[in-house]
Amino acid sequence: MLKCTARKSSLNTVTKLYGINAAKTYNYNPVSLYSTTNKNLQADQKKQTELEFDTHGSPIVRGQKSTIPEYKLPKWKEALGEYVIKTFGLDMDKIRAGPVAGSYYYSICKEQGLQYENEPLSDSAKFFYEDLKLPKTFSQWFQITALHEWMLFVRMRAMPFKYGRNYQQKLVDKTFSDIEMRLFDEMNIHSGRIVDQYSKDFNSQLKGAVFAYDVGFYTDDTTLATAVWRNLFGGRKNIDYTHLDAVVKYIRSQLYVMSRMSDREFALGKFKFVPTKEKINKLSAQEEEEMKQKIIKKYEELDKSGLLLPSDKSNLSYDN
Repeated sequence: MLKCTARKSSLNTVTKLYGINAAKTYNYNPVSLYSTTNKNLQADQKKQTELEFDTHGSPIVRGQKSTIPEYKLPKWKEALGEYVIKTFGLDMDKIRAGPVAGSYYYSICKEQGLQYENEPLSDSAKFFYEDLKLPKTFSQWFQITALHEWMLFVRMRAMPFKYGRNYQQKLVDKTFSDIEMRLFDEMNIHSGRIVDQYSKDFNSQLKGAVFAYDVGFYTDDTTLATAVWRNLFGGRKNIDYTHLDAVVKYIRSQLYVMSRMSDREFALGKFKFVPTKEKINKLSAQEEEEMKQKIIKKYEELDKSGLLLPSDKSNLSYDN
């Protein structure tokens, strides 16, 4: 459970995390927390995105260039949904996999390497295309997206199996439904057969990348760097090894932040990728314990408050 701040993205999107109404009462910060050595942190905090809360139980990202449409259910539909959830005892931890993993988490993976015509690159896109000298192609965008999805897969596997597997599946389903749409709409491919072939190729690439990154993650940084070279850099010759080192450090930082989040926070969509220009400082054992106790106290008060709607409740652990 590391400390982090919610900030405006370089794409000027507005992040709005939908959580619980009781959040305001308990001064609840709905994003993951991380520490950083960024000297401009204090000034950056002044630009923090205003967080809004609702009872939908799912976080969304929306704004001028957001890939997720802005939509709010009518009040009567919200009330009906809450009644159905309560009456039938629906498992919200399973239902949330769609809006959280299939919508929010896919959107933040997708946007890391997105390019917009006639618009400047985001800070994350600059890191991959300018700093790392990667080509600006659709295939390269997919590899950047796959890398970020794999990092989320690692954390999802640490969740209880029936929930973690569901989150992974929703993320994969959304990935390929979006790829098919982009191939038709953006790449102007009008043949369903060709789109299906591309989808199969990308599916094979994703499986291979996940396996390679897993081996590197569980082995050592050298093996992980090799996996990055084969997948993200396409196995190209004469590569700058400092680029590999930068990506490995980036991966380890993201995984460290996620490893300090409880299952409940991660499942509710409280994670956001740490910006590429920021450095993560590992917390001391005392700092980790203090932060963990704050999280436990926060959720204990929320669970006992009686203010949570059926759609806001969760059985996932908040003290792991």
